[in-house]
Amino acid sequence: MTFVRTRLALDRMASGETLLVRLRGEEPRRNIPRTASEQGHAVLAEVAALDGTVLVLLRKK
Repeated sequence: MTFVRTRLALDRMASGETLLVRLRGEEPRRNIPRTASEQGHAVLAEVAALDGTVLVLLRKK
């Protein structure tokens, strides 16, 4: 479900815009950056937050 929401957000954005996604759990941490890259989007940063989540910055293709 996390990727569906991420994908919908990316679909509404213009090319070159960035999206910051906060992820919880191992599966989204692995799958969101991988799938975004496979679809041609750029993964600009992945940062572990103090609360155990991971922040991923994506740039739309």
